[in-house]
Amino acid sequence: MSVGKTTLVKALAELEQFKDYYIATERSKYLRDLGIPLNTDSSLAGQFVFLAERASELLRENMLTDRTIWDVAAFTFSAKSIDWFAKRDFVEAAMHLRTQYDVVFYISPEGVELEDNGVRTIDPEYRDKIDWVIKESLEEFKPNKLIYIKGTTEQRIATILQNI
Repeated sequence: MSVGKTTLVKALAELEQFKDYYIATERSKYLRDLGIPLNTDSSLAGQFVFLAERASELLRENMLTDRTIWDVAAFTFSAKSIDWFAKRDFVEAAMHLRTQYDVVFYISPEGVELEDNGVRTIDPEYRDKIDWVIKESLEEFKPNKLIYIKGTTEQRIATILQNI
């Protein structure tokens, strides 16, 4: 949450290596405007919409996205209105898609200021919780290949290019 994922994907889209890639960036504003509750107010139905978007992205070849099923899992686990057992069942079902990602990049929020985009909450404790859940989910539901990245956008791009 607010670590520069969308900025990074947009920067990668400008590179020759990714000119033929489908680019999918965050649509929280659009979904919020449809009436789907976000952040801690998220509902199970809303999380299914977010998961359906992630699944539809996986139907494409050569895709770059700033959201994954691990993000959906973190926001599901952090939603106040979803029963614990429903959360667990939902996440376990979602994680069956994890092998369809060639590479997953975890971006550390370390040193990145929390930015108000008018949609996400700017509560630093909530951000820390989302980050913790993402890291735990990546450990429990390992992707095919996981690369940890940090630093400036340029440093992140260099790390990505070295690892693909």
